Amino acid sequence: MRKLRLVLIFLALGSAALVLWVKFTHPAPPPPTAERLSSPATPFDSARAATSAGVPAGDHRALLTLLRSRLRKRDAREQEALLAFADAAARERFLARAAAAGLTVLGSLEGLNTVRVRYASLDDLARELQAHAGDYAEVGANALVRVPAPPPEAQERAARLSVPVGDRLLQILEATGDNSAWGRGVTIAILDSGVAADTTFGSGRLRTLDVGQGTRPGTAATAAAESRGVAPSADLLSIRVTDAAGVSDTFTVAQAIVAAADAGARVINVSLGTYQSSSLLTQAIDYAYAQGAVIVAAAGNDQAAQLAWPAADPRVVSVGATDARGEQVLFSNSGDQLKLTAPGYGITTAGAEEQLISFSGTSASAPVVAGAIAALMSATPNLTAAQAVDILQTHASDAGPAGADADYGQGVLNLGWSLARLDPTRTDTAIASQAYAPASGALSVVVQNRSARPAAGLTLTVDVGGTASQATISWLDAGASTTLTVQVDTARLREQGHLPVRSDLANTTGITDAVPANNQRTGVITAPVD
Repeated sequence: MRKLRLVLIFLALGSAALVLWVKFTHPAPPPPTAERLSSPATPFDSARAATSAGVPAGDHRALLTLLRSRLRKRDAREQEALLAFADAAARERFLARAAAAGLTVLGSLEGLNTVRVRYASLDDLARELQAHAGDYAEVGANALVRVPAPPPEAQERAARLSVPVGDRLLQILEATGDNSAWGRGVTIAILDSGVAADTTFGSGRLRTLDVGQGTRPGTAATAAAESRGVAPSADLLSIRVTDAAGVSDTFTVAQAIVAAADAGARVINVSLGTYQSSSLLTQAIDYAYAQGAVIVAAAGNDQAAQLAWPAADPRVVSVGATDARGEQVLFSNSGDQLKLTAPGYGITTAGAEEQLISFSGTSASAPVVAGAIAALMSATPNLTAAQAVDILQTHASDAGPAGADADYGQGVLNLGWSLARLDPTRTDTAIASQAYAPASGALSVVVQNRSARPAAGLTLTVDVGGTASQATISWLDAGASTTLTVQVDTARLREQGHLPVRSDLANTTGITDAVPANNQRTGVITAPVD
C-alpha cells in the first residue's frame, strides 16, 4: 500500500494552512515528446462523417471503428462517452430517449449542452448516432484527470541545488506589512478532493458545493492551522471533484468549473491535470471567463516539455514551480503557454497530527498564484480577475534568460512589486538571474528594474572565483531587463572543478533600494563533464 501523499496546500489562500492528503495510484508520466495539447478534439458529426471523419453516412461498421478509437483510450472512464449536442432542444430530445436507446445518463451540463453517458455496447451508441445524426455536435471520451504526481521528497532533491521555501513564503514573494485584509470580498473556488473545515476559517468563509462527489473531504484529508497565507480574508468555495481513489474526469472538472463560476467565484484553482485535450474543458473555460472568472492550474510535475490540461489552455493561468531562490525546480513542467512560476518547493506547513511537513509540487505553486490574484483584487477597487492576472504577469521577477520563456513564463510571482506598482517614489532594481553557458564560457547576469520609474547609473560587479569585473548600466526603463555577460576563465574552471560566483548591483548614490536583498546573487559554476 502506498503512503498517503500531500496533494493540495491552502497555505497561499488563508490564515489556515489547509492540507489535503489523498491515497491514489498514478500512471507513469508521459515522455516529453508526448502529443501536445494545442487544440481540442475534432468535432464529430455522423451525418457529415464522409467529410469530417472519413466515415460514409450509414456505414455502421466504420462508425464503430471510429467510436472505438475515440472512446477506448488509455486513462479514460471505461464504457463512458461525452455527447455534445447542437442545441438545448437536441439535448432534451436525447434525454427523453436515452433509456430506450440502451444508454444510461450519468450527468448533464445544460449550459454546455453536453451529456455524460454509460453504454453497455458500442452498437447501441452507434445506432443512436446514426438515427439522430442532426442532433449531435461531438462525441468523445471522458478522460481521467488526476492530481499531479508528487515529486520526490525534498531531501532527495537537495543535491540538485534547489533551496526549500520553508516558512518564508511571504518574504520570498516580497510581500511585507499587514496582509490580514488581503482577499476580502473575493471568492476562490478549490477544485480538488475537498476542503476540510477549520476554526481558523471563521464564520461563513468556507462554503461547499456538490457536483456529484459529495462535499466531505476524502477519507485521508485533514485540516491544520498555524500558518500565515497570502489572502487570509478570501472566501473559499470547496468543490470536491475526485473520487475515493483521488481521480477525477473531464466531465466532473468541467461541471465544477461551470458551477464555480455560477456561484460567484472569480478565481478557480485547479491543481489537477490530464494529458488528453478536451473540447468540453475548452467550453467550460469559455463559460467561466465569460462570467468574469479566471482559472489557475498546475503545470504538472513530470519534468516534461509540455503542460498538463487545463494548464495547457492558453487562457488558463498555468503555473510552474520555483524554489526559494526563484529558480525552476527540476520536476516542474515547461511549455510555451506557461504564464507564471511561483514558490513550490519545500514549503513548510502544518500537516496531519499537528506536525509540520514540507510540501513540493506545482499543485502548491498554483494556489500561491490564486491567492495573489485575490490579494491584488482586494487591494485595488474594481480590479477584475483578468486585470489582476495581467498585473502579476507584467510585474513578475524575470528569471532564466531575459524576457518570457518556456521554463518561467513571464517570470516568478512578485506580489510585493505588483502591490506597489503605482508608487512613483519606490526604487527596486534587482539581479534577476545568473547562468553559465559552457559552450561559450560566458556567465550571463540579468538585471531588472522593478521600479515604477526608470533607473540610471547602476553599477554591476561580478566576481568569479576572486576575479572581479564591473559594468555600468546607464539607463533601464521601468519594468525592463538587460543582460550583461562576463567571460569565465575556462582553463581555471577545468583545473579547479568549480568556481564561486557573486554578483552585486548598486544604485546611484542617494537612492534607497526598497528590496536590498535582491541586489546580490551568489552561486557556483561547475566545470562540464567531458
